[in-house]
Amino acid sequence: MVCATPQQQATFVATYAAHLMGCGIHTSRVVRNTKRVSESLNFAINISVFQKSMILTLLHKETHHTFSEVVEIPALPISFEHNSELSALSWEAIDQKLPFELLETKYNAIISKSRIDPLFVLLLVGFANASFCKLFGGDWISMAIVFSATVVGFFVRTQMLHKHINHYIVFIASSFIASLLASTALIFNITSDIAIATSVLYLIPGVPLINGVIDIVEGHTLTGISRLTSAFLLIICIAIGLSITLFLVRDSLI
Repeated sequence: MVCATPQQQATFVATYAAHLMGCGIHTSRVVRNTKRVSESLNFAINISVFQKSMILTLLHKETHHTFSEVVEIPALPISFEHNSELSALSWEAIDQKLPFELLETKYNAIISKSRIDPLFVLLLVGFANASFCKLFGGDWISMAIVFSATVVGFFVRTQMLHKHINHYIVFIASSFIASLLASTALIFNITSDIAIATSVLYLIPGVPLINGVIDIVEGHTLTGISRLTSAFLLIICIAIGLSITLFLVRDSLI
């Protein structure tokens, strides 16, 4: 078996860090996990994180050679599973001194796992939004309408993202479609205002908002502000889509 060179190991560390950032993990945790992995490979590391890229400088403790890696942060779906398993892998690497080949094999096994069935996710999102409707005082008919509107809106969002359409346009369109379908609650003279308002909650970028605040609190101000800015822009897009619906049905609401 051919042993990996320090350059290959440094590239792996950079790929590992970028995948963590792409999965929606706050910066300080990415830094801690990456430092554990690099330490297990006998590197000292310095990490600079930006909105769409990372710069890693790794010093091999034996050869004293320095390696610089500039890696783009991929736009990945938020994954708490990858968050947990890759964090556990970093502890395993440092505690058990995993050889690089085994470490790389375990990493590839984690990121190549099949994701949850999209249909199952679609149904769960629909039930979650319907539950929000009930939580805010909606009746059962409103819940059914919100469920249907959410399923359609989420499906449209998924298909548009697969076609690589600009995500701001995706959020405006998804918000408009979901809220427009939810506005059918006006026909039944029920809690239509709650139905319309809760139909777009599945689009709220909760993870970026939380991570942005955590990053700022923990000193990663640049990354935190970038995440909050992106999240606020998405919220504005949601508001635009919802506003279009309200403009169309405003006579029925009054």
